[in-house]
Amino acid sequence: MLSRITSATEHLMATAAGFDDTDVRQPSLLPGWSRGHVLTHVARNADGGTRMLTWARTGVETPEYPSMRARADEIEAGSGRPAKVLLADVRDSASRFAEAYEAMPEHAWSRILRWTSGKQRPASRAATSRLTEVLVHHVDLAAGFGPDHWPADFVTAQLADVVTAFTGRAAVPALHLIAADTGAEYRLGSSTGAIVVRDRQASLLAWLLGRSQNDLPALPFLY
Repeated sequence: MLSRITSATEHLMATAAGFDDTDVRQPSLLPGWSRGHVLTHVARNADGGTRMLTWARTGVETPEYPSMRARADEIEAGSGRPAKVLLADVRDSASRFAEAYEAMPEHAWSRILRWTSGKQRPASRAATSRLTEVLVHHVDLAAGFGPDHWPADFVTAQLADVVTAFTGRAAVPALHLIAADTGAEYRLGSSTGAIVVRDRQASLLAWLLGRSQNDLPALPFLY
């Protein structure tokens, strides 16, 4: 998994390396966030993941973030930095995460940790979550990397996870999703009167994650 995370991070950094100070002030795909916000978030997410892996390895509680407010404040405070500083932050924080990953003994991956959201999950989720963060937020930079660049196996796994996450949430319309490229089908809500949506898997995932422009029903923001 670390090799995949490293490769995805290097690809994101290659994109960010092309930004100048004006570019990082431009809007990202996330409402209210510039590219500088996205890059700062990617860096602070790496640090949060490092703390979670340290907790798993040592048994000493080191929370992902002090609070959701502290997380937001760090992102806002770092968003206006020069492009070169933002890039260096992404690179250095990724290196710290990789070091923490490599230091993990096998048994530590199953230690149950508590994320800032309050959810409790095994430490292994810190690795899969990091890959998701890098791949999805690379799209948010709005600089040529799109959902079609996501690895196929990532899309398949993430699509199933996202459908599960939407299940039972309020304001989600009844949907019958059909992946035109794989034939996989997913259902949300009641099967009666469900809206049929047929598209490639990556496009379906991008829509569910709010990363596409189309005339499909608006969904509650998930990620």
